[in-house]
Amino acid sequence: MRGVSTDRTTGLLGALLAEFVGTMILILFGDGVVAQVNAATDGSLGGHDAIAWSWGIAVTLAIYVAGRRSGAHINPAVTVSLAVFEGFAWRKVMPYIGAQFLGAFTGALLVRWNYTETLAKVDPGHTMKTQGVFSTLPGNGSLPVSEWGALRDQIIGTAVLLLVIRALGDVRNSPPLANMAPLMIGLLVVVIGMALGADAGYAINPARDFGPRMASFITGYGTAFRDQYGNLYFWVPIVGPLIGGLVGSGLYSLLVRYWLPDDPDVDPTAEPESQETGTVPDEATI
Repeated sequence: MRGVSTDRTTGLLGALLAEFVGTMILILFGDGVVAQVNAATDGSLGGHDAIAWSWGIAVTLAIYVAGRRSGAHINPAVTVSLAVFEGFAWRKVMPYIGAQFLGAFTGALLVRWNYTETLAKVDPGHTMKTQGVFSTLPGNGSLPVSEWGALRDQIIGTAVLLLVIRALGDVRNSPPLANMAPLMIGLLVVVIGMALGADAGYAINPARDFGPRMASFITGYGTAFRDQYGNLYFWVPIVGPLIGGLVGSGLYSLLVRYWLPDDPDVDPTAEPESQETGTVPDEATI
């Protein structure tokens, strides 16, 4: 196309900017809803369901924003898993992850700035009471879950996330049509939040947790890297999702994708003879 630069439309910079913006949108809405819920101690501004739905919708919108240009990974666990199992270029892995962390950090700073007065009113000391607005805690800061229990939770939750994401994006399977995959992935995040959200706050995304954790730390949350027990906790929502993403992707490749036909038009559930083409039916059977 005349006037369109190949570097602008296909270069790495454009993809990184898309990852940055997409992840920023994710955190702006995701952390924003948690801040709003925390603003009213009587629950009048929503609760767990509002948080789960808002995070899911935020994922959908972030994918629509960044999907065409970068593939909308918006999650280091997705980027690493696609590099291992789908041939995503390894030279792009660290730049993508850097853009994702920076986008999450920026989105969290915007939430922190926008809710400055509210957070100061609800939690003047910027303590564990509102630390969960930005980063996750074992048992959401109240249930008796250890860091090891939270690590288990993050591995399981991210494994489910990547297994289903790969199924939704696999043309050899039965992917959603009419550009509906972002909506389905958003609903996937909603159900993970509703079913697997209690033990560790379903970070399932290292950038989503560490970027806002850093933003909260530099703006007054001195305990941002620790949990309610005083233990260093920040590594759990990083290591757990990276392991879980590889586990989930591996399970999809082994248990589903390996058994799919190379031709997406072939029905793998049909009997072999029903897949033959070019045969003339017997008149006696018509």
